[in-house]
Amino acid sequence: MTGRKLAYGLLALTFAVCRPATGAEPLAGVDAYAAKAMADWQVPGMAIAVVKDDQVLLAKGYGTRKLGEDQPVDSQTLFAIGSASKAFTAAVLAILIDEQKLAWDDAAIRHLPNLVLYDPYVTRELTVRDLLCHRSGLARADMLWFGSDYNRDEVLRRLRYLKPSWSFRSHFGYQNIMYLAAGQLAAQVAGQSWDDQIKQRLFLPLGMKSSVTSTNDLAGRNNVATPHAKIDDQVQAIPYRNIDNVAPAGSINSCVDDMCQWLRLQLGQGVYAGNRLISEAAIAEMQAPQMTTPLDDEMRQKYPDAHLMAYGLGWFLHDYHGRKIVEHGGHIDGMSAQVMLAPEEKLGVVVLMNSGGSMLPRPMAFYLVDQLLGTSSRDWSAYELEQFQKQEAKDQAEKAKQEADRKTDTKPSLPLTDYAGAYTHELYGDAVVTCEQDKLVLARGPAFVADLSHWHYDTFLAQFRDRSLEPVLVTFALGADGRVGTLEWPTLGPYQRQQAK
Repeated sequence: MTGRKLAYGLLALTFAVCRPATGAEPLAGVDAYAAKAMADWQVPGMAIAVVKDDQVLLAKGYGTRKLGEDQPVDSQTLFAIGSASKAFTAAVLAILIDEQKLAWDDAAIRHLPNLVLYDPYVTRELTVRDLLCHRSGLARADMLWFGSDYNRDEVLRRLRYLKPSWSFRSHFGYQNIMYLAAGQLAAQVAGQSWDDQIKQRLFLPLGMKSSVTSTNDLAGRNNVATPHAKIDDQVQAIPYRNIDNVAPAGSINSCVDDMCQWLRLQLGQGVYAGNRLISEAAIAEMQAPQMTTPLDDEMRQKYPDAHLMAYGLGWFLHDYHGRKIVEHGGHIDGMSAQVMLAPEEKLGVVVLMNSGGSMLPRPMAFYLVDQLLGTSSRDWSAYELEQFQKQEAKDQAEKAKQEADRKTDTKPSLPLTDYAGAYTHELYGDAVVTCEQDKLVLARGPAFVADLSHWHYDTFLAQFRDRSLEPVLVTFALGADGRVGTLEWPTLGPYQRQQAK
């Protein structure tokens, strides 16, 4: 059965158990739209919810938690929400600000003295606000935490070796590690871990009983979606990725029933079920523009009537047909999510999926917003799928060019055993190359173990044993003494060979 036919079959299994939308005529076509969109994108499972005027209009699931198994998704199925977690981190800081334990414009090192950046000026001037709006001047450097065994403190310690890519506060540069710093700062100020603050200050009062801050907390739970990724052009189940070492940037797992309560808090300007959890001023600050983001040709084509785009504190902001939109997506291995608010309309939607390669959550969210507000006739899923396929075609063309440029009549400069050894990078740490049965094996942390096959000259193709990771080309460079001096890893830069003493 093809992926598309399989998706339709799975949807047929779940419609019988999904409770219908109540009294919401604009949502009458959602089931058919969801079915086609999931089939087109080859998404195994999805859950969606809509909140309007403090009422839950829709909360339901589609498809399956795991391909090949009869495990229907429902409104209580847990998914990773990825970077949609960032707004929760900002909210914890907002609560501490309401308690007058810090201020948005406090210097971050006042509360987190061990936060040292490459530029001493930025170390001194970086504020709590700066941590939350992606203007630190630092590129992402996600490989510092992704798949590494560094804990939160070690990730932050190593940040001092990351050279700026832009001038401080001059450029929007999405940065997960700054959110880790924000979470660690909150822990220092409150004397309580980020995880415990999320649970006690947000999950508990909001009745988010199923939500957790770590994949470790999923053990023993039954209603949990399995991550999926496309490997060798087939959608397959993959293991959960634990990202506790950067948790404040994206480690929350939740369900749409729980996320509805989060939407109600945001749309209620900090009030939930008659109780104020966050001040109206703090909510307004989080949902106000802090740093402009590019409104380039691609964005103008997508949103032809948009006037501005910006980032708040844990939220992306833009106008849409004359209405303010507050939103954030989330992507982590095998999972994707979208949270979207139209605050002036008291409207919020959430979309959760167990497909990491799919960009469907955002167009699905826009579809729901359009249905409630009557704002567009665009088929968002079809539009985004076309853009996605164009990018895939470009990627394939680049791979084809790479293959065409390969020099097949070359061989390594040295015997394979001469490439084996320990390599180190000031920022990213250590990597080890070993020679096993006349093959080179590269290992960097627990996640990145790759078999190296000769490509050309002193370049090798690294095929990771975790097949959800894309292969890369790594290049060894020889020094003047004819021995291997560095190992060049794409996007990470050179690892220096550690010479035996």
